[in-house]
Amino acid sequence: MTATLSVPIRTRHARMDPLERQQRRLFWPFVGPALAFYVILFLAPIGYAAYTSLYKWDGMGTMQWRGLGNYEILLNDPAFHTSVLNTLKIMVIGGAATFVISFALTMALREMRGRMFARSVLFFPNLVNALVFGIAAGFIFAPQGPVNQLLRLFGVEAVPKWLSVDNLPALIIATIVWTATGYYTTIIMAAVDQIPKYLYEAAELEGANAWQRFRHVTLPLSWDVVTVCAVLWTVSSVKVFEIVMLFGGGSIVANAPVQTWTTAMYVYLSAFSASSVPKFGLAAAAAMVSLVMVGVFVVVLRRIMRRDRVIL
Repeated sequence: MTATLSVPIRTRHARMDPLERQQRRLFWPFVGPALAFYVILFLAPIGYAAYTSLYKWDGMGTMQWRGLGNYEILLNDPAFHTSVLNTLKIMVIGGAATFVISFALTMALREMRGRMFARSVLFFPNLVNALVFGIAAGFIFAPQGPVNQLLRLFGVEAVPKWLSVDNLPALIIATIVWTATGYYTTIIMAAVDQIPKYLYEAAELEGANAWQRFRHVTLPLSWDVVTVCAVLWTVSSVKVFEIVMLFGGGSIVANAPVQTWTTAMYVYLSAFSASSVPKFGLAAAAAMVSLVMVGVFVVVLRRIMRRDRVIL
């Protein structure tokens, strides 16, 4: 039996051309270092975080075994529930708004002269540090700021507290959408630019309106890029932190309001809270829940958005 099975294997290796044999020999020397870095920089920290999540630890003293106790605390913690809900709002509501606006801008700029300059202008907010948006919001939405002055100009009663705690979640989502729209518009425009113009011309000759051209030409032919953008948005929405910190007024003296927390903010404040003992075990447990959540969403999203590839 052994001899019978070994003959095809030897025959297959003998039939390989020299280039294929060389590629097989060089596979691990090239892939090995990258894989080692990936394990050291990503998989090892994830494993240590999972290990830490099973303990009560302040970062200095002895680690005390807690088992699934940290996860039980998260299950019963209203602050964690709020942070998960806010993260989901950013992911779903912010994502829907971002992609609708990105596609609208893409279709509006597709035939416009100077679209490369417009693309650069749209991308610019993505390059600006989040601290600038926090300072700008404090100026724009101040009681005597430009927004209220504009409302008074049109005879509308000014809003005295734009930056109240109740309004902060909506302002945070709006700011994230504003900063991210240019980034995703740039990517989607690059994909749409690769679609042959004769397809649009043929659709117009068949009597297709703008919506039908978008639905039957633009969207199917850019679907792979849209899928990648959706995955990138899902991953980035779980890591929203600095904008929440700035809008919420968080600092080393006082934490940001709980109503504005995301899962990333919950992890940070659990580990580096200014008002309580650090809880690295709880922070690690929250980080693991966030990791599992984003993993599940990415897998589900990939399955929902799976389509047969369109080949021109």
